[in-house]
Amino acid sequence: MSLKIEKLENSMAKLTIEVSAEDFEKAVEKAYQKNKNKISVPGFRKGKVPRAMVEKMYGKEVFFEDAANEIIPDAYENALNECEEDIVSAPKIDVVTLEAGKPFVFTAEVALKPEIKLGKYKGVKIDKIDTTVSDDEVNAVIERERENSARSIAVDRPVQAKDETIIDFEGFVDGVAFEGGKGENYPLTIGSGAFIPGFEDQLIGAKKGDEVEVKVTFPEDYHAEDLKGKEAVFKCKINEIKEKELPELDDDFAAEVSEYDTFDEYKAATVKSLQDKKLEDAKNQKEEAVIEAIIAASEINLPEAMVETEKRNMIQDFAQRIQSQGLTMEQYMQFTGMTADKLLEQVAPQAESRIKSRLVLEGVAKAENIEVSDEDFAAEIQRMADAYKMEVEKLNEIIDDNAKKQIKNDLAIQKAVEFVVSNAKEGK
Repeated sequence: MSLKIEKLENSMAKLTIEVSAEDFEKAVEKAYQKNKNKISVPGFRKGKVPRAMVEKMYGKEVFFEDAANEIIPDAYENALNECEEDIVSAPKIDVVTLEAGKPFVFTAEVALKPEIKLGKYKGVKIDKIDTTVSDDEVNAVIERERENSARSIAVDRPVQAKDETIIDFEGFVDGVAFEGGKGENYPLTIGSGAFIPGFEDQLIGAKKGDEVEVKVTFPEDYHAEDLKGKEAVFKCKINEIKEKELPELDDDFAAEVSEYDTFDEYKAATVKSLQDKKLEDAKNQKEEAVIEAIIAASEINLPEAMVETEKRNMIQDFAQRIQSQGLTMEQYMQFTGMTADKLLEQVAPQAESRIKSRLVLEGVAKAENIEVSDEDFAAEIQRMADAYKMEVEKLNEIIDDNAKKQIKNDLAIQKAVEFVVSNAKEGK
């Protein structure tokens, strides 16, 4: 295999990769062996048709496409290993020469890591982030826990806001019942917003056993096309009315909802939890603000292919996350009305931000001669082993050189983050 590299504009490059005629012939033979059992020719048993006969009937090129598909991945991978350029995108492949007895030649157009002009990164000014925990925030957390611990008690009075009701209902449009508009013994909390706007309010004042007609108009953006903007009447019957009985804020409540014996201890722990979260959020916000300021002060021109690759990587990661929850991308698209193009457009800003963040931080690491020691690397491997519940020795065995290089790069970038944040100046 031979490789030629041609630099193009906008941090792009064209790799011309040539595979010997001998290796191409081997790939053609492999393609024939792979497909021969699918070929039927009168006078020959399936799988026994000579290659020469197949090529005579269908042309010498009959196996070329499969041979090319066989060669390209490995040849491109070998070219990457040989190439000293920093390639940061998936390749755009074009076949140049595909002929019998000749070397197989193809090109791969790729993005190279762009050169950036690093702006000011020391003493970056950012707004001070307030980490004060207010009494209202503490009380809101406790009140939510109180609501979660409330008991539902049946009451003999008309429906009020926040009541839990059990209802039967059936919906009609122009006097005709519509699909999906019927339910029996359905639990509905008044004011939850679970039903169409205006539905729940019309149940207020009704008593157990009452039958109520609720008149509503479906929103114009309603998910069912045949109901959008339509006026409907729901015939409802109130089967049960319950109200929440909130527990007293005392030591018994604290013991029930937490590991603490007294309400004062529980409240103090709530304050600390909120404070810890605010400090962690402030740390993340500070990092983001500093990095955004450095990006704004730097000159960065991203090749579109680099952004496109990052977008697709992000979508692939998202697909893997939802798949772990039992949902396919096809199902997600169906449920949300999203399309592949819309999804790519949606993640574009984040993809650009991710790339720019990494580039400026790599620039900081280079400018400040930030290095990752063997001790740093060993500590990270230990952390990963603990997270994966593996032995360090086993993890070291399965991590290849490229992965180790990536881990060291990530550690250097994290050190760069710590450096620029520690040198930032917080204003009012």
